[in-house]
Amino acid sequence: MLKKLNNEQGFTLLIFLSLLLMLTLIGVAAVMTSTTDVNIAGNDLKSVNTFYSAEAGLEKAIAQIRAHYTSGATGPPNPLPSDSFNLGNTAVIYSTVDNGAAVTETLTVGAYKGLYALVKSFTITARAKDYGTQTETKVVSEVKDALVPIFQFAVFYQQDLEILPGANMDLGGRVHSNSDAYFGSEGGVSLKIDSWTTAAGNIYHGRKDQSHDMTGDVTIKDRSGNYQSMKNTDGTWLDANDASWVSDALNRWGGKVEDHSLGITELNLPVVVSGDPIDMIKRAAGGNTDSYQNQAGLTIVDGQVLYKNASDVWVNVTSTFTGDSILTTKSFYNYREGKTVNSYDINIAKLNTSGYYPRNGILYTSKSVVSGTQSAVRLTNGAELSAPLTVVSDNPMYTLGNYNSTNKKASALFTDALTVLSTNWSDANSSRTLSYRIGANTTVNAAFLTGNSETTVGNYCGGLENLPRFLEDWNSKTFTYKGSMVDLWYSQQATGAWGGSNVYNPPIRSWAFDLAFLDPANLPPGVPKINTVLKVSWIQRIVSQ
Repeated sequence: MLKKLNNEQGFTLLIFLSLLLMLTLIGVAAVMTSTTDVNIAGNDLKSVNTFYSAEAGLEKAIAQIRAHYTSGATGPPNPLPSDSFNLGNTAVIYSTVDNGAAVTETLTVGAYKGLYALVKSFTITARAKDYGTQTETKVVSEVKDALVPIFQFAVFYQQDLEILPGANMDLGGRVHSNSDAYFGSEGGVSLKIDSWTTAAGNIYHGRKDQSHDMTGDVTIKDRSGNYQSMKNTDGTWLDANDASWVSDALNRWGGKVEDHSLGITELNLPVVVSGDPIDMIKRAAGGNTDSYQNQAGLTIVDGQVLYKNASDVWVNVTSTFTGDSILTTKSFYNYREGKTVNSYDINIAKLNTSGYYPRNGILYTSKSVVSGTQSAVRLTNGAELSAPLTVVSDNPMYTLGNYNSTNKKASALFTDALTVLSTNWSDANSSRTLSYRIGANTTVNAAFLTGNSETTVGNYCGGLENLPRFLEDWNSKTFTYKGSMVDLWYSQQATGAWGGSNVYNPPIRSWAFDLAFLDPANLPPGVPKINTVLKVSWIQRIVSQ
């Protein structure tokens, strides 16, 4: 027989059932919430995945554009970058639109902001869709391929850049290395750089070979135009070896000093299609399509002088050049090389009035090397040029006396190695001791592309301060220079090491970047251009989810 429940027992059961129901509802809600959170997290994950997949498509198109122009192409890619591929469970498709003819404009983004360039613009669209959820993301970016005339840089190095002066040096204009950069100065002097300073490798303080301490100050202007030292308050130096280099460099210079850790990449030379940069100065023989001999309007090769006339026909004018002493052969001694130099001396003053001045402003010259000696080209009586002129040679090049110092024209010198001989130079004294080779105040106004040696342990290359070489005692005399200094190769003919005795005493270096080169109308003939690809705008959109 069932026992009848009293009122208290029924009430307790009711409470228990109510609590059980509440807990059940909370559990169901929790499960539903967890499921929703998982779904949301899954959708977010799919969105992130499709975003990065679309970015991969965008970067692939950019890489194809960069590779196209780096190969030396002058027109846009044909066909334009367009493709599809799969990344796991995600389908990616990208396409490119040509935005019209290339135009000359000033760059407004990136580390090369403020430089002018020949700019070709493209719009790239990339889509990525997840097969499972149908989540789709689209990214759209305007990309510009910019060809920047190299002489807009005050200093540009293909290999490691070293600036370690023993006397005060002020550098105006942009400084860039496609490798590492080393900055320092001897005790009691300073190095000042007043513009963007970039390296595709690392930026360091001190000598590359660590042969001795560089205790002089190094200061570089920040974004506000104030000089900021590489030296920290504790006496150490801020460079790429610092654990907090990226943040400290940004705080100190505001983005005006950047290396690969801050996004700087190598700037390519599209003028060199298939070989090394030095191919620009080598002869065209053997199918060297990069040689400036192919571009020249006047060539002097092993004594034969050819001039391209108004009908683009080559005319042999050798007898005129030798008969009128525009071209002569001279010999003198080079103590750094320890060799006798046999040079083609080109009398610029006579070339000016010869009627055979290169119509396109490019002169190419080359003299075969005789064993035990050094072949070279020497520019004499060049104080005034009749028109813009670029002289290119695979040999070492010498300027004798003032060059382009009167009524300055756009001028450039491309050579294996550049040596400046003062207005007081004498061939007769070239093999005598340094006390007989006394320099005098001399001016050279020309951009140059040249070579140097490589610093090894205990053997400093001489740095930027000795990139133009000297053979005289310049003590208290001034070498005044205005132009752009570019080092793209290691010298192959003038290989004598820097630092030997009885070679030279340095001049007072009054050097400046030629601001005229910031106007495209004032560039030397045949100026090489470097290539960089820039993202100038970017939009992301989730198409579906």
